[in-house]
Amino acid sequence: MSAWLIPALGALLVWGVWGALPKLASRYLDPKSILVYEAFGALAVGLVVLAQMNFRPQVHGPGIGLAVATGAAGFVGTLLFLHAISKGKASVVVTITALYPLVVIILSHLFLGEHITLKQGVGMALALVALVLMS
Repeated sequence: MSAWLIPALGALLVWGVWGALPKLASRYLDPKSILVYEAFGALAVGLVVLAQMNFRPQVHGPGIGLAVATGAAGFVGTLLFLHAISKGKASVVVTITALYPLVVIILSHLFLGEHITLKQGVGMALALVALVLMS
């Protein structure tokens, strides 16, 4: 079994739960409040990971900048997701936002030099059709 498969399936499961929990939270809290409490949850996990690293994360300027940008982008996306899911159906909002790999594929092609095969192009086109049908 590939070394990446078990963590990928774990991420699939955890992100599936992550997609449903905000809808429940939005019954009681506004999106900005949910984001604040979600940040506390992320901080708790981050502290556990930091402790496992003996409080010595790697230090590399560009890597730190990109990691911070990743966190900022993730939280802005999460805030937008929380606004959407508080107003819309979880099944539709999660499905539409789960099409973010289309953006990754395009950016990977433009900035990382990764090639898009015909099969992947067809998949992207079908994902766009799904986006239209779900919205």
